[in-house]
Amino acid sequence: MIRSHALSLTAAAVIAAMGPGAANAQSAAGASPAVERPALLARLVACRSVADPSARLACYDTAAGALDTAEQQGEVVIVDRNQVNAARRQLFGFSVPAMPSLFERGDQPAEQVDSIESTLTRAYQNNERRWVFTLADGSVWRQIDVDSVRFRNSGNPPVRVRRGALGSFLLTIDGSRAVRVHRE
Repeated sequence: MIRSHALSLTAAAVIAAMGPGAANAQSAAGASPAVERPALLARLVACRSVADPSARLACYDTAAGALDTAEQQGEVVIVDRNQVNAARRQLFGFSVPAMPSLFERGDQPAEQVDSIESTLTRAYQNNERRWVFTLADGSVWRQIDVDSVRFRNSGNPPVRVRRGALGSFLLTIDGSRAVRVHRE
């Protein structure tokens, strides 16, 4: 049985339906035309319009049971706003054109990540004499410019990666000059 607070789906929740059986349906209950809801959520929301209390409860029980089953089987994933923001930070530096719809909702734009801060856990030069940086968050960044850079390569110095012009990224290590990098 789903607890009642699990039924309190708010605009801060993102529901991603996966698989061919999870067809999207648009909600008639207050969603903007640009926002599509998964069929399971639309069915749950539609129960609000059932007039008879017993029939409404039966509708909710059936819809909530279907949503719970789909979530347990991995057909639907429910993510709150904090999890969305954490995922955006983890994906910083990657070009993922199909993902924005997971991170945005028509009336609530997602948090824009313009930079990340971490610490350097490993740095080495590859065969091309360009640096490869591994950060504490697990991300790996490869130098793409050819300019030399000086930095302290010990003791886990602080690192900042920020957006540059034209989709590029710049990495600085503890105040070093900015190194143009690409996420691997």
